[in-house]
Amino acid sequence: MTIRLMLVDDQVLLRTGFRMVLAAQPDMEVVAEAGDGVEALQVLRSTAVDVVLMDVRMPKLDGVEATRRICSEPGAPRVLILTTFDLDEYAFSGLKAGASGFMLKDVPPGDLLAAIRAVHSGDAVVAPSTTRRLLDRFSPMLPSSGTSRPEHKGLERLTDREREVMLLVAQGLSNGEIAARLVLSEATVKTHVGRILTKLELRDRVQVVVLAYETGLVRAGGGTLP
Repeated sequence: MTIRLMLVDDQVLLRTGFRMVLAAQPDMEVVAEAGDGVEALQVLRSTAVDVVLMDVRMPKLDGVEATRRICSEPGAPRVLILTTFDLDEYAFSGLKAGASGFMLKDVPPGDLLAAIRAVHSGDAVVAPSTTRRLLDRFSPMLPSSGTSRPEHKGLERLTDREREVMLLVAQGLSNGEIAARLVLSEATVKTHVGRILTKLELRDRVQVVVLAYETGLVRAGGGTLP
């Protein structure tokens, strides 16, 4: 299956460079490009795309808002945000908006290709350690212990084991680390994560982490609430 890609960046030279790398892959095809968020939304109305590579700093409509609008549509393509700086201030907002992950623009080509394939298959591409650092940095944006927290009715549908797995995901543990911690097989952990995503109506484990922090289930720094 060919992965249909869209490049969204206001710098033509960057789009050209990415297109050359992607066009050399037998399982990838760049089917659309856009120079800003407004143009991206217009193009997506008439072009079928599987994965959008999204810049964040663009004129007219930035990548975060464009991602939010794209991901709000049924059957939306997955979005991979590309940032200039590690832990860019837009990254957290991008993940909240529905992006399946973020990477640096100067990422090695092999890593970018692997990330695209992972996102297309339904995985997130933010490493657990990076997720921890990202959320710790943005902890001032998250609810503190003294403020009311948004509720999510889907949490009530989780079994005790699923809630346990969710808390470990939110602390940045990989499936393998969770399996070792709970003495389960990695396949079983993956099944639990899939059920959590379904019950909470989330796209990937990155959004599990965001939800856990927003609802106060996990404190910034990795600790769980009693």
